[in-house]
Amino acid sequence: MYNIDNEIFNIKRIRIRVLEQVAAVTPFQDATMGPFPNFGISIITIEDKDGNVGEAPVYNSYMNILETCLFPILFHSHSVPYKEFYPKLYWSIRNEGFKGAAGAILGQVDMALYDLAARRRSVPLYKYIGATRNDVKMYGSGGGTNYTLHQLENEVNLFMDAGVDCYKMKVGKDFGTNISEDIARVKFVNQLVGNRMKIATDVNQVWTCNEVFKFLDAIGEESLCWLEEPIHSAAYDQIEELCKRTSVMIAYGESERTSKIFPTLVNSGVRHLQPVPTQLGGMKEWMEIRDLCENQNLQFSSGGYSLYSAFLMTSANDNSMIEYLHSLMYGLERYFLIKPLWGNGRFYLSEIEGLPVRIDWEYCYKENKIVLERLWEKQDVPKYNPVVSM
Repeated sequence: MYNIDNEIFNIKRIRIRVLEQVAAVTPFQDATMGPFPNFGISIITIEDKDGNVGEAPVYNSYMNILETCLFPILFHSHSVPYKEFYPKLYWSIRNEGFKGAAGAILGQVDMALYDLAARRRSVPLYKYIGATRNDVKMYGSGGGTNYTLHQLENEVNLFMDAGVDCYKMKVGKDFGTNISEDIARVKFVNQLVGNRMKIATDVNQVWTCNEVFKFLDAIGEESLCWLEEPIHSAAYDQIEELCKRTSVMIAYGESERTSKIFPTLVNSGVRHLQPVPTQLGGMKEWMEIRDLCENQNLQFSSGGYSLYSAFLMTSANDNSMIEYLHSLMYGLERYFLIKPLWGNGRFYLSEIEGLPVRIDWEYCYKENKIVLERLWEKQDVPKYNPVVSM
């Protein structure tokens, strides 16, 4: 059994590469954001003194947090086991806030270090964290509020043909002001799928409680397997009221950046938790939420860059799911030399050491797909000097 707490990371070099954005399969819009005609990814590569590397997706727009909080500790904490090393990283972002981008970036660095640890042990990352299977159930995601009925039909058929039995579509069209069209679109998809697929809807927080009930009264609560972020994610009193008044499973968690808030969601009546691994403060925080779901018999799923985070879901129970937002994620796969394979409604992970995804860097350099590259070495980064909070 491997334990990252005992790993020692003597970091020599850190690189961030921003890849050229790719076109969405279908330009994608939700209740309050979009349309997104393109989508991109940036990768952090962390290299130790022996040449071992670990990689993960990273927010490249917040390099100031990396440079001022995390990099000084990463470069200047030699021969320190991770159980002592990680807390230094964690508390370095205190003044940036655990609920914002700093928490997410900490988690992205943490994932890269997990990848490095597993690669140098020559084991797949799912085995490194103690999982015994290499496949996870996935659910289809898409159904942008801007989709035509024809585009909805094409996407639904794509997922059904691949054996997917759950499809999540966006509602809350026009900043929540067009519920009548939301209702018509959901009814259209329900007629398409019949008994072959379950339907979930994602409101992206834009409705009030009254608008939620107007929607549910029209489509029928029994027609949904869950309703995601129907009202503002910080309105815990309203979330609790909603959960008490409906039998539909309410889902939250994608907007959170720390595991500390998830027990509050559960106490409010939320029965489907959705932590995004690359937006939390570390892999262990995600595992805390996994265990909370297991202990409370709750539905559990994750999204984000799902091909990267699929390794984590192998450690959850078999009813847990990974989201696959095909319209945005599919185009990125041109950059992947190795990736989980999709079939029978599941992702199957390779047995490659570390994460189940490898960027094809040779292709990226040859085809000029890297639009920004930055490199840091120890001599470039001063030791950590925290700013006192007043």
